[in-house]
Amino acid sequence: MNHIKQLPDLLLPWYMANARDLPWRKDREPYHVWLSEIMLQQTRVEAVKPYYHRFLEQLPTVESLAQCDDGQLMKLWEGLGYYSRARNLKKAAQIITEQYHGNFPETYEGLLSLPGVGEYTAGAVGSICFGLPEPAVDGNVLRVMARLCADSRCVDDAPVKHDIRDALRLVYQQTENRCGLTQSLMELGATVCVPNGEPKCDLCPCCAICKGHCEKTAMEYPVRKQKKPRKIEEYTMFVLRCGDDIALRKRPEKGLLAGLWELPHTDGHSTIQQALDVAGKWGCKPYEAVSLRKCTHIFTHIEWHMTAVYLLCGSKCGAFTWVSLQALAEDTALPTAFRTALPDFKQP
Repeated sequence: MNHIKQLPDLLLPWYMANARDLPWRKDREPYHVWLSEIMLQQTRVEAVKPYYHRFLEQLPTVESLAQCDDGQLMKLWEGLGYYSRARNLKKAAQIITEQYHGNFPETYEGLLSLPGVGEYTAGAVGSICFGLPEPAVDGNVLRVMARLCADSRCVDDAPVKHDIRDALRLVYQQTENRCGLTQSLMELGATVCVPNGEPKCDLCPCCAICKGHCEKTAMEYPVRKQKKPRKIEEYTMFVLRCGDDIALRKRPEKGLLAGLWELPHTDGHSTIQQALDVAGKWGCKPYEAVSLRKCTHIFTHIEWHMTAVYLLCGSKCGAFTWVSLQALAEDTALPTAFRTALPDFKQP
């Protein structure tokens, strides 16, 4: 991997000329960088932008995040998915506020000790904000490095990731602009050495030292483990409306979407009559079935195939929490998996 020592000289001028204008690159404030990196996990840049702006408008400092109400936090995060990220954000903010007096730890080990912060995020915040010689190695960087080195090892294996991180760390130790090196590697992987489709080698500042390009084997890298097919689960989602209120309930405190609001549901697909019977047994006194439709929601490893049934009810049974349509829109966080099942609530 000796040729990767040339990366700073090749990447830094290219990045200065080609970097995307992203809101979290406006400064090197640790709170901003950390928040963006957590939001960007498993999420597209364009999807994150409005969330990032809205989050900082309401929670402009790490102290305000530490003190925010859980309901407000979940509403701000609604639709981003992987809600444990938001919970860990608040836990980390409380530690930063209480143990570090509102200042982020400036060591790699200190950053790594925060809830929800792994090696990648610690490297990103550490190198961008504090100039630490720690690389931020995510899927984009693994792909870039595998192609640069024509590395046929599986990049999903922990020892391979560690080898790549160690090799890059040596480059960082010899580079003054560590913030720029991290950001330029991220940019290269996101816009040129792309995850889907052919790499844009004609635009790459590193093509001359890239073994994958020179050997015309770039598309063979990186080598990844074969993904298991998603598990398919089938449910009937009940949209129970009584007046202007909708029935919700809390999910268990452990497992998928832990502790969040959900629509009442049953296993399998139901007919309208079956749904009416179930809602009747719940004590909701359903008197009209407005609609029945099919919808799907995809998680990382699970796929939900849903039958959504919209029922008008005559009673607010005590088994559920009844939330107004206004509160559902403005205050109550409902994961996308369940919002997918909601109609537009036009009066039948």
